[in-house]
Amino acid sequence: DVQLVESGGGSVETGGSLRLSCTASGYTHVYTRYTLAWFRQRPLHEREGVASITSDGIISYADSVQGRFSISLDNDKSTLFLQMNNLKPEDTAMYYCAASIIVLQPASRLRQRPYNHWGQGTQVTVS
Repeated sequence: DVQLVESGGGSVETGGSLRLSCTASGYTHVYTRYTLAWFRQRPLHEREGVASITSDGIISYADSVQGRFSISLDNDKSTLFLQMNNLKPEDTAMYYCAASIIVLQPASRLRQRPYNHWGQGTQVTVS
């Protein structure tokens, strides 16, 4: 069974940094074609895509985080990361790791529906 487990959330001051991690080996070591992503859900907002990476290494970012956040996989492709720099109060949200067993089209990579598996989330609070 595929499990995605996030960690690394916490509280940080405006301008600070956090790095989120998501164990993904149950996915990346089983499927050769996939899309992994980070989503977030802010209070009173819909869940939104933040960043995605495909098995081909193609990366997409939401405009709101472009230049501040960076998504990556470790060399073993076991762990998905989201490096978050210059954090703002509006980045406060529950952050989720998600996976799809196909390489999604660019227009779908930051949309919820195509993703088959989700982690439980990790809270990020910026004050």
